[in-house]
Amino acid sequence: MSQQYWEQRYLAQDMPWEKGAPSPGLVDFLAANPDLKRGTVCVPGCGTGHDAREFAKAGFDTFGYDLAPSAIALADENTKAEGIVAKFLLGDFLRDQPPQLFDWLFEHTLFCAINPSERDEYVRATLRWLKPGRDYLAVNYFIPDTDGPPFGVERAEIWQRFSPHFELLAEWTPRSYPNRTNLERMFWWRRK
Repeated sequence: MSQQYWEQRYLAQDMPWEKGAPSPGLVDFLAANPDLKRGTVCVPGCGTGHDAREFAKAGFDTFGYDLAPSAIALADENTKAEGIVAKFLLGDFLRDQPPQLFDWLFEHTLFCAINPSERDEYVRATLRWLKPGRDYLAVNYFIPDTDGPPFGVERAEIWQRFSPHFELLAEWTPRSYPNRTNLERMFWWRRK
Protein backbone atom coordinates (compact mmCIF):
# COMPACT_ATOMS: atom_id res chain seq x y z
CA MET A 1 0.00 0.00 0.00
CA SER A 2 1.32 3.42 -0.93
CA GLN A 3 1.92 6.48 1.18
CA GLN A 4 -1.08 8.08 -0.55
CA TYR A 5 -3.31 5.16 0.42
CA TRP A 6 -2.45 5.43 4.13
CA GLU A 7 -2.60 9.23 4.15
CA GLN A 8 -6.09 9.12 2.60
CA ARG A 9 -7.20 6.71 5.32
CA TYR A 10 -6.04 9.18 7.98
CA LEU A 11 -7.60 12.17 6.22
CA ALA A 12 -10.92 10.31 5.91
CA GLN A 13 -10.61 9.23 9.56
CA ASP A 14 -10.99 5.66 8.30
CA MET A 15 -8.68 4.19 10.94
CA PRO A 16 -10.18 1.04 12.47
CA TRP A 17 -6.71 0.19 13.82
CA GLU A 18 -6.73 3.35 15.98
CA LYS A 19 -7.80 2.09 19.40
CA GLY A 20 -6.85 5.17 21.44
CA ALA A 21 -4.36 3.23 23.57
CA PRO A 22 -1.17 1.19 23.22
CA SER A 23 -1.21 -2.49 22.46
CA PRO A 24 -2.38 -4.28 25.62
CA GLY A 25 0.22 -6.96 24.92
CA LEU A 26 2.97 -4.35 24.89
CA VAL A 27 1.73 -2.76 28.12
CA ASP A 28 1.78 -6.16 29.81
CA PHE A 29 5.19 -7.09 28.36
CA LEU A 30 6.84 -3.93 29.65
CA ALA A 31 5.19 -4.30 33.08
CA ALA A 32 6.26 -7.95 33.35
CA ASN A 33 9.85 -7.22 32.30
CA PRO A 34 11.00 -4.15 34.25
CA ASP A 35 14.66 -5.18 33.98
CA LEU A 36 14.81 -5.24 30.18
CA LYS A 37 17.99 -3.82 28.75
CA ARG A 38 16.98 -0.32 27.68
CA GLY A 39 18.34 1.54 24.68
CA THR A 40 16.90 2.73 21.40
CA VAL A 41 13.63 1.39 20.04
CA CYS A 42 12.04 1.92 16.65
CA VAL A 43 8.30 1.48 16.16
CA PRO A 44 7.72 1.22 12.39
CA GLY A 45 4.15 1.85 11.32
CA CYS A 46 3.76 3.83 14.54
CA GLY A 47 0.47 5.45 13.56
CA THR A 48 -0.55 8.05 16.13
CA GLY A 49 2.21 6.95 18.49
CA HIS A 50 0.53 5.03 21.33
CA ASP A 51 3.06 2.19 21.35
CA ALA A 52 6.02 4.56 20.95
CA ARG A 53 4.82 6.60 23.93
CA GLU A 54 4.52 3.42 26.00
CA PHE A 55 8.16 2.59 25.30
CA ALA A 56 9.22 6.16 26.07
CA LYS A 57 7.38 6.04 29.41
CA ALA A 58 9.30 2.83 30.19
CA GLY A 59 12.64 4.59 29.70
CA PHE A 60 13.56 3.75 26.11
CA ASP A 61 14.99 6.26 23.65
CA THR A 62 12.03 6.01 21.28
CA PHE A 63 11.68 6.60 17.57
CA GLY A 64 8.41 6.22 15.61
CA TYR A 65 8.29 5.86 11.85
CA ASP A 66 5.29 5.99 9.51
CA LEU A 67 4.36 6.51 5.85
CA ALA A 68 1.44 8.86 6.51
CA PRO A 69 2.20 12.54 7.21
CA SER A 70 -1.03 12.86 9.22
CA ALA A 71 -0.01 9.94 11.45
CA ILE A 72 3.33 11.59 12.21
CA ALA A 73 1.64 14.94 12.91
CA LEU A 74 -0.83 13.30 15.32
CA ALA A 75 1.93 11.29 17.00
CA ASP A 76 4.01 14.44 17.54
CA GLU A 77 1.02 16.44 18.80
CA ASN A 78 -0.19 13.74 21.21
CA THR A 79 3.30 13.02 22.52
CA LYS A 80 4.02 16.68 23.26
CA ALA A 81 0.59 17.06 24.88
CA GLU A 82 1.45 14.20 27.25
CA GLY A 83 4.86 15.68 28.03
CA ILE A 84 6.66 12.60 26.69
CA VAL A 85 9.88 12.67 24.69
CA ALA A 86 9.92 10.58 21.53
CA LYS A 87 10.96 11.25 17.94
CA PHE A 88 8.67 10.69 14.96
CA LEU A 89 9.78 10.66 11.33
CA LEU A 90 8.00 10.27 8.03
CA GLY A 91 9.33 7.52 5.80
CA ASP A 92 9.13 4.05 4.35
CA PHE A 93 10.46 1.41 6.77
CA LEU A 94 10.59 -1.19 4.00
CA ARG A 95 12.81 0.84 1.68
CA ASP A 96 14.58 3.58 3.64
CA GLN A 97 17.99 3.36 5.18
CA PRO A 98 17.65 3.65 8.96
CA PRO A 99 18.77 6.89 10.62
CA GLN A 100 20.67 4.64 13.05
CA LEU A 101 20.70 1.00 14.12
CA PHE A 102 18.30 0.16 16.94
CA ASP A 103 18.46 -2.01 20.06
CA TRP A 104 14.77 -2.88 19.76
CA LEU A 105 12.20 -3.02 16.98
CA PHE A 106 8.55 -3.26 17.95
CA GLU A 107 5.84 -3.93 15.45
CA HIS A 108 2.15 -4.06 16.21
CA THR A 109 0.29 -5.59 13.25
CA LEU A 110 2.46 -3.87 10.63
CA PHE A 111 3.43 -7.16 8.99
CA CYS A 112 -0.24 -7.91 8.22
CA ALA A 113 -0.87 -4.37 6.95
CA ILE A 114 1.61 -4.54 4.10
CA ASN A 115 0.93 -6.32 0.85
CA PRO A 116 2.04 -9.98 1.18
CA SER A 117 4.28 -9.48 -1.87
CA GLU A 118 6.38 -7.12 0.29
CA ARG A 119 6.96 -9.50 3.19
CA ASP A 120 10.46 -10.46 2.06
CA GLU A 121 11.28 -6.75 1.98
CA TYR A 122 9.89 -6.44 5.50
CA VAL A 123 12.25 -9.16 6.78
CA ARG A 124 15.20 -7.45 5.05
CA ALA A 125 14.17 -4.15 6.68
CA THR A 126 14.19 -5.69 10.18
CA LEU A 127 17.74 -6.88 9.55
CA ARG A 128 18.76 -3.47 8.18
CA TRP A 129 17.32 -1.50 11.13
CA LEU A 130 18.17 -3.77 14.09
CA LYS A 131 21.59 -4.26 15.67
CA PRO A 132 22.89 -7.85 15.68
CA GLY A 133 22.14 -9.59 18.97
CA ARG A 134 19.27 -7.26 19.78
CA ASP A 135 15.53 -7.66 20.11
CA TYR A 136 12.55 -7.71 17.76
CA LEU A 137 9.18 -7.80 19.50
CA ALA A 138 6.12 -8.33 17.33
CA VAL A 139 2.37 -8.51 17.79
CA ASN A 140 1.13 -10.45 14.79
CA TYR A 141 -2.55 -10.53 13.86
CA PHE A 142 -3.57 -14.05 12.82
CA ILE A 143 -6.49 -13.73 10.45
CA PRO A 144 -7.34 -15.58 7.21
CA ASP A 145 -8.25 -12.47 5.16
CA THR A 146 -6.80 -12.17 1.66
CA ASP A 147 -8.49 -8.88 0.72
CA GLY A 148 -6.72 -6.62 3.24
CA PRO A 149 -5.27 -4.67 4.67
CA PRO A 150 -5.02 -6.36 7.03
CA PHE A 151 -3.88 -9.44 5.14
CA GLY A 152 -3.93 -12.91 6.61
CA VAL A 153 -0.90 -14.44 8.24
CA GLU A 154 -0.27 -17.68 10.11
CA ARG A 155 2.36 -18.83 12.56
CA ALA A 156 4.03 -21.11 9.98
CA GLU A 157 4.75 -18.15 7.73
CA ILE A 158 6.14 -16.08 10.60
CA TRP A 159 8.42 -18.96 11.59
CA GLN A 160 9.54 -19.62 8.00
CA ARG A 161 10.43 -15.97 7.38
CA PHE A 162 12.05 -15.00 10.68
CA SER A 163 13.64 -18.12 12.19
CA PRO A 164 16.62 -18.15 9.77
CA HIS A 165 17.66 -14.71 11.06
CA PHE A 166 16.34 -14.61 14.62
CA GLU A 167 16.31 -16.81 17.71
CA LEU A 168 12.82 -17.11 19.19
CA LEU A 169 13.01 -16.26 22.89
CA ALA A 170 9.29 -16.55 23.65
CA GLU A 171 5.84 -16.51 22.08
CA TRP A 172 2.42 -16.20 23.66
CA THR A 173 -1.15 -15.08 23.15
CA PRO A 174 -1.30 -11.59 24.63
CA ARG A 175 -4.09 -9.61 26.16
CA SER A 176 -5.61 -7.79 23.19
CA TYR A 177 -8.16 -5.18 22.24
CA PRO A 178 -11.68 -6.67 22.60
CA ASN A 179 -12.16 -7.21 18.84
CA ARG A 180 -8.81 -9.05 18.59
CA THR A 181 -9.03 -11.42 21.55
CA ASN A 182 -7.21 -14.67 20.71
CA LEU A 183 -6.34 -13.38 17.23
CA GLU A 184 -2.99 -11.83 18.16
CA ARG A 185 0.27 -13.64 18.90
CA MET A 186 3.37 -12.03 20.35
CA PHE A 187 6.86 -13.11 19.37
CA TRP A 188 10.05 -12.03 21.12
CA TRP A 189 12.96 -12.61 18.77
CA ARG A 190 16.68 -11.91 19.09
CA ARG A 191 18.64 -11.19 15.95
CA LYS A 192 21.35 -13.79 15.30
